[in-house]
Amino acid sequence: MCKRFQSLKNETKNINAKELLCLSLSFWKTYPSRIKRIMAIIAFFVLSLIVTMAGVLTPLSFEEASSLSRELEETRQSINLQFIFGNNFMICMAMFVPIAGPVFGFYALYSTGVLIAADSIANGLSPLTSFLFLFILPVFWLEFLAYSAAMAESVWLTWRIIQHRGKSELVKTCIFVSICAVILFVAAIIEIALIAMFT
Repeated sequence: MCKRFQSLKNETKNINAKELLCLSLSFWKTYPSRIKRIMAIIAFFVLSLIVTMAGVLTPLSFEEASSLSRELEETRQSINLQFIFGNNFMICMAMFVPIAGPVFGFYALYSTGVLIAADSIANGLSPLTSFLFLFILPVFWLEFLAYSAAMAESVWLTWRIIQHRGKSELVKTCIFVSICAVILFVAAIIEIALIAMFT
């Protein structure tokens, strides 16, 4: 009797899980493509923040932090508009690659978090406080928006390729590449202006 009850209970759970999945899929299908894309970008934006914060919270010794901070300082000495835009745009382009794009993107964002932590520790600051301070800068939001859009489009392009509709999606990918280029260029201009203002 107990075995029958347990079996019936398991079947009910399986049915509920299947029904929930079906409801979720039908709920997703009711949205137009544009809304789905926006939702995907928002999801990747949130994930990007979480991954970067994980990098920020990575434990580092003072020696490790100092070494990374010195390398970062050497890079800053030769920084200009072309370097900032070129570097960010190349990273963004890599994020558009199907399947591998988001993996590379999250690795790059995690590494960015580690660099923020290293620079903060080397200068006697709290890594988390330094990271939260970046939220007030428009550069932060613009760059993360571009990266999130690129990774979201990578997923869309991958899905369309699976559906044998990759060619039609490539047009949209090119549009997103152009939009991201403009966003990152504006972000680079603002970043250079901020560097000039505070140095």
